[in-house]
Amino acid sequence: MATITFARGDITQQHVDAIVNAANSSLLGGGGVDGAIHRKGGPEILAACRELRAGHYGKGLPTGQAVATTAGRLPAQWVIHTVGPRFTHDEDHSALLASCYRESLRVADELGAETVAFPAISTGIYGWPMDDGARIAVETVRATPTAVREIRFVLFDEAAYAAFTAVGP
Repeated sequence: MATITFARGDITQQHVDAIVNAANSSLLGGGGVDGAIHRKGGPEILAACRELRAGHYGKGLPTGQAVATTAGRLPAQWVIHTVGPRFTHDEDHSALLASCYRESLRVADELGAETVAFPAISTGIYGWPMDDGARIAVETVRATPTAVREIRFVLFDEAAYAAFTAVGP
């Protein structure tokens, strides 16, 4: 059973086996967490993402799926890229958001990662309400069988940290 922990800070500074990236489907970088990971991880991550796009992911990574690359210059071995859904009031995409966490843990298990750092997927520019995003994230990782020993949620600000810790490990 994995230990779930919470940290307030910068996910790009986490010394873990794998850092999860809240990517966009292009895998070629963007804003928020995605941009920070690409900037601090260096050109090796972008090169690996371009290889993925030249192969199996020519049309991009589908929402709710996950794939790994090198972590480049980050203090981790791998980056696991996952594409979260955009929040809308018209349609419930909760299952896709949960899939991001499950699929990331599946990829982590395939890699042999024992420690994984997650951001609050979809809660930034994709507009997912933080409280609901935290609930889905924590409940999903709690219910997902994995060989990962530590699942660390790394929250950038105090509001996100409070939302995640309110759900509890």
